Amino acid sequence: MGFFDFGTIFFLIAAVVIFFQLRNVLGRRTGSERPPFDPYSAARTDKDATQKPENVVSLPRKRLPGEPAPADAYTAIDAFAKPDTDLNKGLRAIKDNDPSFDPKGFVDGAKMAYEMIVMAYADGDRKTLKNLLSREVFDGFVAAIGEREAKSEKIQSSFVGIDKADIVSAEMKGGEAHVTLRIISELISATRDKAGTVIDGDPETVAEVKDVWTFARDTRSRDPNWKLVATEEED
Repeated sequence: MGFFDFGTIFFLIAAVVIFFQLRNVLGRRTGSERPPFDPYSAARTDKDATQKPENVVSLPRKRLPGEPAPADAYTAIDAFAKPDTDLNKGLRAIKDNDPSFDPKGFVDGAKMAYEMIVMAYADGDRKTLKNLLSREVFDGFVAAIGEREAKSEKIQSSFVGIDKADIVSAEMKGGEAHVTLRIISELISATRDKAGTVIDGDPETVAEVKDVWTFARDTRSRDPNWKLVATEEED
């Protein structure tokens, strides 16, 4: 056996066995293996390159002067207001300046705003009113609320619902879009004095209220919210 004792032979045999096991498991290099994946330099496939990231939202853009409108740009407006009428032309002008504008969606939002404003005024909620009214209208509402509070008067109000809400006019004033609605609502409202005596309205009767309200939005602003800029009550 010379220099090899039993222990040396044992370790040699073990090394050979381990080598062949690794060779079978890992395989051999042939020169055609894929290189290691590098997440920073790996090229994207054509499909991946054309896909938009999931967290990116394409927003409608304002058309450039002279740029023709898409064929379906006014479909919703023509369904809402008869073509070639002043109302239709006004709504189209707003659509040209605010591609996201939809008359039906606007009316739905205006109805919600109407209820919020009516109830906020009755409750003296200045914070809510400030977010929904223009500066001029807000100042007028706050002055009326202050006068009521100075007399210790309170409005007891219950909103029943809106029977009808129609856009009666629409136009662009410079960069501002203005839309006027005629709103018919039902409301239970009564004003009580300091002693609790009813001095206006009726806490038991549902009254029909007719209002003409105008909402406006600066289409040049990133703020998507409309604000009440004018109010008028019909008899």
